Amino acid sequence: MSEDKPKGPYSDKVMEHFENPRNMGDLEEASSIGTVGNPKCGDVMKLFLKIEENVIVDAKFKTFGCGAAIATSSMATELIIGKTIDEARNVTNSAVAEALGGLPPAKMHCSVLAKEGIDAAIDEYLKKTGKEEG
Repeated sequence: MSEDKPKGPYSDKVMEHFENPRNMGDLEEASSIGTVGNPKCGDVMKLFLKIEENVIVDAKFKTFGCGAAIATSSMATELIIGKTIDEARNVTNSAVAEALGGLPPAKMHCSVLAKEGIDAAIDEYLKKTGKEEG
């Protein structure tokens, strides 16, 4: 019977990132940390970035929330590592959701949380380094 276990509204990719999240944890010597929360469901994401010469060389996250919030946080780190700040800034919440094979409509706000985390960490880096966009 266990083989017939329903997977529910989530894609296999969402479940994979929830069960085996990539880049979870603290990042020593992070260049910046972005913390965002979504009062709609209570999810909170902390995104750590290590940036060298305008390129995100590493990213880690800590997310308190539902499975979709953890999966979108995991995918967001995969999408931005190796990208320039500008390229990472252009990653949309839709791109995060699409990379996971889609999200149920009621969980799309989790991809927004991931996008907000990316933006918050980049904004913090630009503020700390005096390179604020204007």
